[in-house]
Amino acid sequence: MDQSVAIQETLVEGEYCVIAVQGVLCKGDSRQSRLLGLVRYRLENDAQEHALFLYTHRRMAITGDDVSLDQIVPLSKDFMLEEVSPDGELYILGSDVTVQLNTAELRLVFQLPFGSHTRTFLQEVARACPGFDPETRDPEFEWLSRHRCAEPDAESPKPREWNSDPGTRSGLAPIGGGRHQSRNARRGLEDVLPRGPGYILLWGGAAEEPEFLLAEEMHEGGPVRGRRPRGGRRDEALEEADWEMSAGGGFRERDYAGSSNVDSSRPNGRGTDQTSGARCPEKPENSLTRQNKSKSEMSEMVRSATVTVSDKAHILSVQKFGLRDTIVKSHLVQKEENYTYIQNFRFFVGTYNVNGQSPKECLRPWLSHSALAPDVYCVGFQELDLSKEAFFFHDTPKEEEWFKAVSESLHPDAKYAKVKFVRLVGIMLLLYVKQEHAAYISEVEAETVGTGIMGRMGNKGGVAIRFQLHNTSICVVNSHLAAHTEEYERRNQDYRDICSRMQFPQVDPSQPPRTINKHDVILWLGDLNYRIEELDVGKVKKLVEEKAFQTLYAHDQLKIQVAAKTIFDGFTEGEITFQPTYKYDTGSDDWDTSEKCRAPAWCDRILWKGKNITQLSYQSHMALKTSDHKPVSSVFDIGVRVVNEELYRKTLEEIVRSLDKMENANIPSVTLSKREFCFENVKYMQLQTESFTIHNSQVPCQFEFINKPDEESYCKQWLTARPSKGFLLPDSHVEIELELFVNKSTATQLNSGQDTIEDILVLHLERGKDYFLSVSGNYLPSCFGSPLHTLCYMREPILDLPPKTVSALTLMSMQTADDRSQLENPMEIPKELWMMVDYLYRNAVQQEDLFQQPGLRPEFDHIRDCLDTGMIDHLSKGANNHSVAEALLLFLESLPEPVICYSAYHSCLECSGNYAASKQIILTLPSFHKNVFNYLMAFLQELLKNSAKNHLDENILASIFGSLLLRNPARHQKLDMAEKKKAQEFIHQFLCGPL
Repeated sequence: MDQSVAIQETLVEGEYCVIAVQGVLCKGDSRQSRLLGLVRYRLENDAQEHALFLYTHRRMAITGDDVSLDQIVPLSKDFMLEEVSPDGELYILGSDVTVQLNTAELRLVFQLPFGSHTRTFLQEVARACPGFDPETRDPEFEWLSRHRCAEPDAESPKPREWNSDPGTRSGLAPIGGGRHQSRNARRGLEDVLPRGPGYILLWGGAAEEPEFLLAEEMHEGGPVRGRRPRGGRRDEALEEADWEMSAGGGFRERDYAGSSNVDSSRPNGRGTDQTSGARCPEKPENSLTRQNKSKSEMSEMVRSATVTVSDKAHILSVQKFGLRDTIVKSHLVQKEENYTYIQNFRFFVGTYNVNGQSPKECLRPWLSHSALAPDVYCVGFQELDLSKEAFFFHDTPKEEEWFKAVSESLHPDAKYAKVKFVRLVGIMLLLYVKQEHAAYISEVEAETVGTGIMGRMGNKGGVAIRFQLHNTSICVVNSHLAAHTEEYERRNQDYRDICSRMQFPQVDPSQPPRTINKHDVILWLGDLNYRIEELDVGKVKKLVEEKAFQTLYAHDQLKIQVAAKTIFDGFTEGEITFQPTYKYDTGSDDWDTSEKCRAPAWCDRILWKGKNITQLSYQSHMALKTSDHKPVSSVFDIGVRVVNEELYRKTLEEIVRSLDKMENANIPSVTLSKREFCFENVKYMQLQTESFTIHNSQVPCQFEFINKPDEESYCKQWLTARPSKGFLLPDSHVEIELELFVNKSTATQLNSGQDTIEDILVLHLERGKDYFLSVSGNYLPSCFGSPLHTLCYMREPILDLPPKTVSALTLMSMQTADDRSQLENPMEIPKELWMMVDYLYRNAVQQEDLFQQPGLRPEFDHIRDCLDTGMIDHLSKGANNHSVAEALLLFLESLPEPVICYSAYHSCLECSGNYAASKQIILTLPSFHKNVFNYLMAFLQELLKNSAKNHLDENILASIFGSLLLRNPARHQKLDMAEKKKAQEFIHQFLCGPL
């Protein structure tokens, strides 16, 4: 929705909000939601001045009453806005955009939602910047003097400085005029702004001079914070907690609020002029604009990521309450049945693989087929966009097309608020609730997990939205798992990866992230891609014609895998009474008539887990013919725990009274089941775990692994404790898992002996003592993580060499390695690289989707062991083509110095498009790196000769290998779009030209 409407209501004549975007203000572990508005003021001489207005808000901004002006940043000549990348963070398509705002006195870091709206916002800011031409008049910003600061609470003063995280690194070219300071910026606006009543001086980033933070006008009775009572009295502590949390919930993806009947389906709220046949008949109120809606109607929209009156237990997780209130919260959770009752809510859950198509027909036969309007809609799509551009580079217009199609097709008997919207490449999930329930939605978070090639590409994977409805936690997962009938083990692996890697941050930072299974209700939908096995195509179609669905279902891979408890343990799926939903000829109900003639299968499924869930329907919708899949829906009645206000207060008072008696109890103490841990024969990318139990005594306690003196983390990088912090009630216990995992970041130092598997963990009890845990073990060196020149000097397998030799060769400099006169004659390329490429050349040059489909985890372990022991003959016995291809990519990614050395990175980007100059750069590389580059290019050219079979092209290979062979010297900084395209173009030249 267009939240600039809410900002416009706070402005005065002559001021205009050009565009607004929802963001998160970041400092360390703190996340505070902010609404950023670009405001334009037109001067008398037709000149324009701009400023960024930053607002706090307690819900989605619908009217001016919902926002409170927190800060104004004038777009002066010293203003800069640039994209940055948090240190150590992997770039994932569809993830948030982190930007850093700099002025002479101020530095702020924001996370903005990925997508076209954020891109438009940044473009508008860039246009508004005055530049740094010394001939241009400095903006005066006198019009800003009319805006005043709302006085902050005395108990929670503003921080002295909102700095960027120390680990952020510059990414894109900055927006703004650079470091030239305007006159007003140097003065801190002191000469421009009056200091009368209603103004306060807040200290900013520059220690030498003060900085004015301009804020909202004071009204009678104090500052207006956009609060709107929702019924029922609260005590002062709960009121204060509610306000503090209102700006701190944080948004990971995109949040929308507003009536689905308003044309706000575009992220900027202005809609699109859709002329395709997908539009549904308009309801009369569809023509109303946002300005014509009444404020009372607006106020009922969703308050996502805020604390609600129905969620008081959550309020007590606010960090300021400390240990005592953590105890209160834990007791409240235990006694939940004493103050809640079950109320049924109707959920619509739908999934549709749209095969890269745009919407061509109305979706109401799918989304509005039932007589009663659902309370909640959970709508998932897969294969939203199949283009290479969507996968490798850009946002996709299909996102807005399908979003609009859904918004227009919701049940006509109700009005809905759009709560959350998350997408990873082609996997999209939308969440809507009836407007009357929006006030009871809280703790909204969205996350994504890519499970494609190298375990993170977004062509396969899952997206999820979790939220609290009244006092019940709900997680909705939309996944697209690996394809092809024989790949059920890879689908199982995708499911396990999504479960283990999908983690939602909690508002209370002292609590560990919440996983999918830590929810009261889980709804899992998507194209799970499980097929019918052991039956040929003809037999499957015959059974479908006979409607012998139960006979066919006995051969369903998902049923078989669930029965074997390999996946979806504890989940339920309703009886399937509809024919398979895949694969059809697009635009018809005819089975696939293409050359591949795919067998029909129930690829599209919906499962659930939790209590008080009744499935009312489970069906496909044959009327929709846009895709080669048919959409599937399920309607549920889900029992949700609703708070009884009076009983809640009584329970809270009882808990507080009992705690008062324990206030000065004994010092907390625990016993540990184990204090020494030994990890033997640790291997590259092979997880090892050890566990122990913490048993608590008679006093509630909070525990946490803490940093040792002069160390930045509580443990070494290859070790993790789960959970690393937590809370224990009297006579309770918790199991802690220590996970040891060596990856590309830690392997080189372990290979060289500069690091060893040894560490001491310090377990600290609040108000109690510290406990020390010893970790030891041994690491088996691997070719993964070893430099190229090191491997070229290893004629024997790395595990056959003495540790001292491995260490010496790993620490050998590249310059020494290139001086062959001083050392034993090396190989031209690493033998391990040759083993993988030779295997692929002999077995996989015609393999479909090579380098695009992931391998299997156990097979990677087998490949690594073969390479490290030199057992080349065994390579083909335990690995398939995709696993070897992925191992090759992982090998290149693990190199501490990439194939094209860091020192040549910028030269390569400058020469992309000039093949002769590019070849000259390759000639200057150290000999081993030059040999490997030429060897890889020759191999990739061989693959391209078989493109008719393997479906590879120069763009795909250039995109995949460009980011591996050309890496930014800043190490963890992701390539911006321009760099990424230049890196692709550089590699593309060598794929098409003579070597």
